[in-house]
Amino acid sequence: MAKPDFAQALKVHLKIGLLSFGGPAGQIALMQQEIVERRGWVPAQAFDRGLSFSMMLPGPEAQQLATWLGWRLHGIAGGLAAGLAFILPGAALMIGLAWLAAAHGQVPLVAAVFAGVQPVVIALVLGAMLKIARRALTAPAHWALAVAAFAGLYLAGLPFPLIIALAAIAGLIIGGDREAQPQAEAGPGLWRHLAVICGITAALVLTVYALVATALGHHPWHGVAELFTTAAFVTFGGAYAVLPFVAESAVETYGWLDAGQMLNGLAIAEATPGPLILVNTYAGFFAGWSAAGTGAAGALSAALATFYTFAPSFMLILGFAPAVERIQNVPWARRALAGVSAAVVGVILNLALYLAEASFLPGGIAQPEWVKLALFTIALVLVFRLKAGMLALVGLGVAAGLILGLIGLL
Repeated sequence: MAKPDFAQALKVHLKIGLLSFGGPAGQIALMQQEIVERRGWVPAQAFDRGLSFSMMLPGPEAQQLATWLGWRLHGIAGGLAAGLAFILPGAALMIGLAWLAAAHGQVPLVAAVFAGVQPVVIALVLGAMLKIARRALTAPAHWALAVAAFAGLYLAGLPFPLIIALAAIAGLIIGGDREAQPQAEAGPGLWRHLAVICGITAALVLTVYALVATALGHHPWHGVAELFTTAAFVTFGGAYAVLPFVAESAVETYGWLDAGQMLNGLAIAEATPGPLILVNTYAGFFAGWSAAGTGAAGALSAALATFYTFAPSFMLILGFAPAVERIQNVPWARRALAGVSAAVVGVILNLALYLAEASFLPGGIAQPEWVKLALFTIALVLVFRLKAGMLALVGLGVAAGLILGLIGLL
């Protein structure tokens, strides 16, 4: 089929953005169905190459793949349109739901709904960890990396970016994936293209930061820029990998929200369209809300969190887009990524324990939340034995929270 015009493609990109439930696997499958199989706009082999390269970059792979597909069809403008169509519907919904949680989260029935969903989310996190472990822990050295990453975060309290850097270095040392062969080296044209894209992105980010700081001061806007820009560059292995860093910073360092509210944000992100990393939008909302106590401030800080989260992602995929065919199989990059992927298993286990402590032991180990623990046990059976879908699980958590709240058990 001939390449579509811009308006035709934009409609499909928006459709994908509105229907992109179910995490990256479902989102990628939807893109393949709509763009490759149904319309034939991109060959299947090119789609696979774009996906492989997106998985090598920091940032949400589904959003980067959507951006690359748009670039393939209509260049830079197409990439921006496709990427924004993928994230903006979910971001807008996330801002509205964050306001509901902030303004009405203490209403007993609303609180009960969140309490019912929390155990389900923790079970889903453990399910995601197991899937990644099966793919990433292919050698004893990878298991050792996963254990070391968990110990470094949970026991030693090492910074998350340091864990990622050390894991990449360890992956280079360990080796593996010897079959991959380097492609032709990138020429000067690619480096000029990449320099232009990086320069424009950096100028845009700095301009936004300067305008906000000039108009509104530094609190909490500097923290929003610092946290979410840093998170954008260390998001290897999916949103679950970076969530401990975002959660700990937003809760412990900046004090924008508590751990229970952060867990509620993850539950909302699980059940709304768009990449799971939109939980950053939710956390960002509470930065403005905690500082000013208004929905307008929360919406602005959420929009800024979204901007700082995704600007580097757009920069990287659009900057390297012309070279996807050449550099995705470079051996050293794959070895470093294998090390990071192994460490991500330990990182996600740290996240699961952090969330579990917040949900099940808010009053300490002597005062466990038995009702939530019972729901968690049921959720584990549904996730690991019955293979229930994510949306069905979240729906069951909502229903359980409502029922238990109405009878006074939550």
